[in-house]
Amino acid sequence: MPFLPPPPSAAWTHQDARSGFEVVHFQPVDGGHVLRGATTAVEDGRAWIVDYEIRVDEGWRTRSARVNGRSETGSRTRLLEADGEGRWLVDDEPAPYVDGCLDVDLESSALTNALPVRRLGLLVGATAQAPAAYVRVADLTVGRLEQQYSRVGDLDGRQRYDYTAPEFDFACRLLYDAAGLVVSYPGIAVRTH
Repeated sequence: MPFLPPPPSAAWTHQDARSGFEVVHFQPVDGGHVLRGATTAVEDGRAWIVDYEIRVDEGWRTRSARVNGRSETGSRTRLLEADGEGRWLVDDEPAPYVDGCLDVDLESSALTNALPVRRLGLLVGATAQAPAAYVRVADLTVGRLEQQYSRVGDLDGRQRYDYTAPEFDFACRLLYDAAGLVVSYPGIAVRTH
């Protein structure tokens, strides 16, 4: 079943890993979307805010991401640009270490787990590797994050995926709404709007 268009806005409360909140607004543009959002949180006794503007094309491939972060260590900005075929620039410099990635994944965000799921359109029983250009909260460094999504049977009409990120020895089952946005991200966030 294909996903519905995204709603005008969505929000998540972070849980367990951090205490905080994320809000995003969706704007259709040129067949794709602009996703503008912010996350504020306290994690390990440190407060931070990350705001972002992510542009995706009609196939939900990331085309750009401007990420701004503020914390007690200062302010930072990172610009990622992608050609939609897996080649990236980070702050106008070639970034071959994320070649082949079609998605951006922000450590601070529950939203960005929607990008590969919407892009892949997996059928029940299918599995796909979805490496992402991963932006860390603390200093906005960018690296490659290997990820895997396996679609399992739906629950009450909602799609479910087994998600793994081996670098963090992390695995969980994600639940998505009809628009392809995470509803439940165990240990990370829960959808509130």
